[in-house]
Amino acid sequence: MGSLDGKIVLITGTAGGQGRVAALAFAREGAKVVGCDIQTAANDETVELVRRAGGEMTGVAPIDLTDPEQARRVVEEAVAAYGGLDVVYNNAALPRFGPLPGFSVDDWHTTIAGELDIPFFVSKFAWPHLVARGGGVIVNVASMAGQIAGEVPPMVAHAAANAGVVGMTRQLALEGAPHGIRAVAVSPGPVLTPASERDLGDDQAAREAITRKTLLKRFARPEEIVELVVFLASDRAAYITGANYLVDGGATAW
Repeated sequence: MGSLDGKIVLITGTAGGQGRVAALAFAREGAKVVGCDIQTAANDETVELVRRAGGEMTGVAPIDLTDPEQARRVVEEAVAAYGGLDVVYNNAALPRFGPLPGFSVDDWHTTIAGELDIPFFVSKFAWPHLVARGGGVIVNVASMAGQIAGEVPPMVAHAAANAGVVGMTRQLALEGAPHGIRAVAVSPGPVLTPASERDLGDDQAAREAITRKTLLKRFARPEEIVELVVFLASDRAAYITGANYLVDGGATAW
């Protein structure tokens, strides 16, 4: 038996990286997964990978979760697909980076929308469905940038947005407790994904600058984040709510 047998899970940002790994991991544990992304072809690939592995998954794409009406539609389609909703995994994000003097207002608004609005919209519209099930779990992906500043890359909006995600998670935990809803944040350090590999390329100096603050001197693998989320979403973590888990290779320890 899997740790999530019978659970209906909505995962945002499943076209690749942590979202794809999460879809495979949640399905492996017996969950029925609904995944969504703005990228249609890559999201369809994730659905096919899950099904080939023997899991159950439905995909919704393209979807722009910075639009509240599209976020509402994703939730409604997730509920319709399997008859309810037990877990929301707010993984999708769209950050921009840069130092304050040259960071445009558009970059700021795009990052706040892409990292703070998305989990708010999805959680807001999922809330009544979780209440109707007698409870559930919201897992929000934040970042160690919500705890500490970072030199490489400069991250004024990323830091602000993710501090907001952590604060919002605590509030959701407070409001959700009477309804049996748990809310937890996970704050990764640098994670090696297809997108980060593409952006960094052969720039070894940039890679070393990013991982220098970690005690382990390396990027995390997506599964090292996701396996914690699988646990937190399961009934084995029934006494955990309102917490923020730093999975950062020790970067915030010093």
